[in-house]
Amino acid sequence: MGLTFDNNRPIYLQLMEYLYGQICRTDLKPGEKLPSVRELAVKVGVNPNTVSRTYMEMERKDIVVSKRGQGTFVTEDITVIQELRKKIADDKIGDFILMMNQIGLKNEEILQLMEQKMASRKEEEE
Repeated sequence: MGLTFDNNRPIYLQLMEYLYGQICRTDLKPGEKLPSVRELAVKVGVNPNTVSRTYMEMERKDIVVSKRGQGTFVTEDITVIQELRKKIADDKIGDFILMMNQIGLKNEEILQLMEQKMASRKEEEE
């Protein structure tokens, strides 16, 4: 799986972010079963308790559903997944704007730079 963890942040949060990315990209589809706690722990090299905490937090946020004796599954509620995607994007954009403001860029400059960057990426894709 190739996850590298940042020692300054709790591993369970980083694991949640990784799984959220998979869910938002639909690498993990609505209703799909997640790996077992032990399976994922071995795969990413963490304690099973860390994976268990990750799954519990995700369940508390209604992103996954645990079914007794069957495992943990991605929610089938597309609205929940869309809201997750929007929240993550909103948080990342907010962090980005704050960082750009901290280096002295005004919002208009940030917007202009973003438009230039998006245009150049579009050209690269074509």
